[in-house]
Amino acid sequence: MEPSFLKDKVVLVTGGTGSFGRYFVDSALKSGLKKLIVFSRDEYKQFEMKKDISDRRVRFFLGDVRDLSRLQRAFAEVDVVVHAAALKQVPALEYNPSEAVKTNLLGTQNVIDAALDNKVEKVLLISTDKAVNPVSLYGATKLCAEKLFIAANAYRGFASHPFLSVVRYGNVIGSRGSLVEGLLRQKEGEITLTHADMTRFWMKLGDAASLVMAALGIMKGGEIFVPKVPSMKVQDLILALAPGFTIKTIGIRAGEKIHEALLTEDETRRTRDLGEIFAVEPAKEHDWWKGEHLKDYPFLPHDFVYTSDLNKHWLKPEDIQNFVKSV
Repeated sequence: MEPSFLKDKVVLVTGGTGSFGRYFVDSALKSGLKKLIVFSRDEYKQFEMKKDISDRRVRFFLGDVRDLSRLQRAFAEVDVVVHAAALKQVPALEYNPSEAVKTNLLGTQNVIDAALDNKVEKVLLISTDKAVNPVSLYGATKLCAEKLFIAANAYRGFASHPFLSVVRYGNVIGSRGSLVEGLLRQKEGEITLTHADMTRFWMKLGDAASLVMAALGIMKGGEIFVPKVPSMKVQDLILALAPGFTIKTIGIRAGEKIHEALLTEDETRRTRDLGEIFAVEPAKEHDWWKGEHLKDYPFLPHDFVYTSDLNKHWLKPEDIQNFVKSV
């Protein structure tokens, strides 16, 4: 993205005290923006984050995306919203499904409504590979959130209403609560693995922030932006980072896949290759879609597959170690 895009803009990030939010704030502050609002519900995390950030352009706004009136107030005079707030722990959400619906679905609709009412210029949803052919409740709520965002572009018939798009990516090294974080904290002992053949897409927090910045610069509303990232076997990750650990295989948990996908078979037919990222165009029935800004980029072959087990880019053990050290 051209750094000038956010120049003099007011930017708000929901879930701004999370792993992605904190990294995004640091990146966005380098863009010449006017003000950056961190919107989240955890006062202690905001307190801790304030101690690390001295930039006067940063504001902290306590609130929950479940509360539409609070979002309405927070979005006043905001130009760009990055919607990262979500409940994400798969096992916990399988046990507490109604909470996932309230935050990931109803909360997302609240973000859309508040953005429409406040005429926010651009709104970008942070999604996950688990939204592709979901088997978990978390993945299902994020799939629905994606569809809510794409469909909301139908309301932009008024020139002052926002463009809404999505970024979708896999596991992030360096995020709070990740397997990598657990391995680095635990020096020895037993680590559980649900399946020996399990694979995942992996990227760094910095790459996630760069993807979001690129999407904000390109988006015209309705696209799903997907990065080109490497895969690795989870077992190889454990062996590379914790060779002294004992691995105990416990079997697949509820809501878990052996392999993940970043594009569905249907999506590949309307996905363009932008170089370092893919852009999924909305289905043809969305008559508001013009897509002229992407017309010079080629579509993917119809037989293209983008799953973590059939990915062309793989990390070797030494790559994994360097990958983690660079975070």
